[in-house]
Amino acid sequence: MSYVQGDTIVAIATPPGEGGVGIVRLSGPQALRIGQRLCGQKPSSPPWPARQAQFRRFYSPDGLRIDHGITLYFPAPHSYTGEDVVELQGHGSPLALAALLQASGKHGARAARPGEFTERAFLNGRMDLAQAEAVADLIHARSEAQARAAAASLEGVFSKAVAVIHGQLLQLLALVEAGLDFSEEDLGAAHDIAIHEGLIALQQQLLQLLQQAGQGARLARGGRVIIAGRPNVGKSSLMNALAQRDAAIVTPVPGTTRDVLREEILLDGLPIELIDTAGLRESADLVEAEGIARARQILHSAQLILLVADAQAGWQQDDQIILDELPSIPKLLVWNKLDLVANPPEAPADASACAISALKGQGMNSLRAQIMAQMGMDHNGCAFSARERHVEALARAGDKVAEAVCLQKAAGHPELLAQSLREAAHALAQVTGKIDVEDLLGEIFSRFCIGK
Repeated sequence: MSYVQGDTIVAIATPPGEGGVGIVRLSGPQALRIGQRLCGQKPSSPPWPARQAQFRRFYSPDGLRIDHGITLYFPAPHSYTGEDVVELQGHGSPLALAALLQASGKHGARAARPGEFTERAFLNGRMDLAQAEAVADLIHARSEAQARAAAASLEGVFSKAVAVIHGQLLQLLALVEAGLDFSEEDLGAAHDIAIHEGLIALQQQLLQLLQQAGQGARLARGGRVIIAGRPNVGKSSLMNALAQRDAAIVTPVPGTTRDVLREEILLDGLPIELIDTAGLRESADLVEAEGIARARQILHSAQLILLVADAQAGWQQDDQIILDELPSIPKLLVWNKLDLVANPPEAPADASACAISALKGQGMNSLRAQIMAQMGMDHNGCAFSARERHVEALARAGDKVAEAVCLQKAAGHPELLAQSLREAAHALAQVTGKIDVEDLLGEIFSRFCIGK
């Protein structure tokens, strides 16, 4: 894949604000010429040495000194974008960086769009689409686990796994098409057995990769866990115990929480938006009633609901009413106030439950483990980061391979079997961008930082 672009782009590649170092990055056919002009050199000056740091002064087009610092030149194709790239590393002064950006524009560079450097890297074959998306995941990582998973995807762990399955799929497709090309000849039982065994192996590999990608996608996006239940069962105490700080006001007075409270926490590296809600009941108090209405509305956005009940009071009719009203998403019944009873009450039928004392800290490790399990995360960590579109593409590929298994068992429809395998291969190729994905590029790269 090659990318021919006539213009040269420029952007500030360091975060906004003041800092010790600020970087202006240029990419394109005129990057070196513009970089040399910014350093006061003539167009006829010899090229800078490749990948060697040089101390230089930076000037505006009218000869005024802007700053001084280090220059680096990365000739095409051995650069981040696959084009000529120049970096000017000066002081992290917003004014100096803005002046360098303006001077670059006067010398012919165009301001880069968000993600355009990485987009050019993809289009020039420096990385595939899954790796390009991992760049953004790494930049936006909020936990060490997210950063490790994104770095693994950037190194190609996910892409290589997809490539292996894609190659095996194409080999199977070749076997099927051989049967079509030589339909008048009997290729024997061994040919059919090889196809069947290959399809079963593909199914298993796709299922495993889909599970890993699902975990990677959940890790990348984080989760939302909502605490719900009757008033005064210890919802705010549970939020404080999970947040490990006094995030919510706790009093013996029912209805203390009157609004939706939010707290960002990390559970084994998984970023979670933890939400405490007003106690669910009928209330004549206008403020509390509004909080209850907001609580009922936000419940539908959760990936997991922690339904808190009072272990000392046992299962109440109001608890059952709340349970019946909750949306059809995963739920975990949390018996609170375990320090006040010898044993927790029995949970309602078909309800996952655990017992804790939010006040004393009893059972909190078990609760955290159950939350992770309910969120579809295990303790082995994620092999790589992924996106929802990757999960959807792998699921489509898995469906088509399952369809191929059925067709192969039914026999008599080799052309339909071949078509199912082609569609599975097409779905896999969408993960890494090995096929035309123009409709995806604008959506993916528009979410990047400018300068990346």
